[in-house]
Amino acid sequence: MWVIKLGGSLLGSPELLKWLEVLTRHGDGKIVIVPGGGILADAVRESQKLSNSSDVVAHKMAVMAMDQYAVLMTGLNPALVTAESELEIAERGWQHRTVVWMPSKMVCADETIPANWQVTSDSLAAWLASRLNAQQLILVKSQRPKLEQISLERLIKDGMVDEHFGDFTAGQNFRTWIVGKQDHMVFNDGISQEKLAAIGLPVRCAWN
Repeated sequence: MWVIKLGGSLLGSPELLKWLEVLTRHGDGKIVIVPGGGILADAVRESQKLSNSSDVVAHKMAVMAMDQYAVLMTGLNPALVTAESELEIAERGWQHRTVVWMPSKMVCADETIPANWQVTSDSLAAWLASRLNAQQLILVKSQRPKLEQISLERLIKDGMVDEHFGDFTAGQNFRTWIVGKQDHMVFNDGISQEKLAAIGLPVRCAWN
């Protein structure tokens, strides 16, 4: 199982459509897409300012914004299917479908996840990867740094992931990668570990 997070920054770009097409064509029940929040989460931020609502309320709304992005993705590519639970993800996998995760049901039920803006869709993707015992966690970003590897400390310092990301990745069995939005082309003929290693930036899950 691969968990692939497609950030809100891809919304409106041709690369989003290409990622969805590639993952649908070659997923074969082994891909779960985690949607970002993007402008939908930004709307939650604005509504919190106007209403002075709590971070807990805003957290729930922001996770629901990810649900909305998931629905949008299935509208862009009807071959995709959504799933709200581990059982639904497994069932869609047995059907050889590529899944877009709707996180609100699972995330809001887990009180151990900090309910604040410091936990973003990147950390939730790592949380899901752990729950699913995934082999790979891939974060698709606007740009992929031109490095041979990168540490958690550097990722957080550069603002590429939230400050809780290490809490959800340290000690886990899955490998974590950063790829750029243009890297979909590498998987045009199929998805494999070899192709991922050829273009992905591996994250060293250590603090130095």
